[in-house]
Amino acid sequence: MNNRQILNHALIARRYFFPRRDGVTNPFWIDCRGVRLACVYHEVSPDALTLVHFHGNGEVVADYLDVLPALIGDMDCNCLLAEYRGYGASAGAPLLGEMLEDAPDIIRALGVAPEKLVLFGRSVGSLFAIKAAGRFPQAAGLILESGIADPLERLLLRIAPEEIGATRQQLAAALRASLDVPAVLQAFHRPALIMHARHDELIDPSHAERLAAWCAGPVRLQVFPEGGHNDIMFVNSRQYFALLRVFLESLQ
Repeated sequence: MNNRQILNHALIARRYFFPRRDGVTNPFWIDCRGVRLACVYHEVSPDALTLVHFHGNGEVVADYLDVLPALIGDMDCNCLLAEYRGYGASAGAPLLGEMLEDAPDIIRALGVAPEKLVLFGRSVGSLFAIKAAGRFPQAAGLILESGIADPLERLLLRIAPEEIGATRQQLAAALRASLDVPAVLQAFHRPALIMHARHDELIDPSHAERLAAWCAGPVRLQVFPEGGHNDIMFVNSRQYFALLRVFLESLQ
C-alpha cells in the first residue's frame, strides 16, 4: 500500500471518525476532487480577515452555526465553518488521507488571499488547520484549540497497524509524508494562539506545550485551569473569546 492508501483505510475511518448527518440549510458548497462539502460562510466585509474553522471529531458545522459566525463577525472577521467529507450534508466518507488534502482545497475554493486567512483547528481539526498552514505559510495567523501534536499517538489508541496491513513504521511514515506537524510549525512564522484545558480528558495538555514549542513565530499558549476537552469554550467563554478578540485584532 502507498501512503494515501494507508491513511484512507476504512478501518481508520470506522474507528477514528464519528460523523453525524446533521445538515444546515443553504450550505456554502465546496467541491473537493469530486466530493461536495456542505460548509457555511458568513461574510462581514470582502476586505476583512477570514477565519476558517475546522471542528472536532464528533462535531458538525451545525453545532457552531448559532454561535461562532456571529461572534467572529462581531470581531470584524469573516467566518468559514469547514465541513468534512461524510459529515453533515457533505458527500463521501471520512477518509483521513483525503480529508487532509481537502483542507488546502477548501482554502483555494474560498479565493481569499492567504495573508487574509486565519486558520483555526479544534481537536482533530487542528490537523487540518496545520495542513492548511503548511500549504499557506503566509496566512495571517493560526489558532489551535485542544490540538494534536502527535497524530500517530492518537491513531494507535484505536487501531493496531497490522489491522490495516501496515507496520508501525509504515503508518508513521504515511502520516509524516502527509502531515509533518513539527516541520510545518517550524516553517510557519506568523502568530499563533494555542488553547487547551489543563484537565482535558482526551488529549493531554502536553500536546499544546509541544505545539507551542514548535511554532517559529510569536505564540501565545493558554492552558485553562477549568473545563475539559468538550466544554473548554463554554466553561471559559469570557476569557476564551477575549483572547480570541485580542489575537484577531493584533492580526488586523
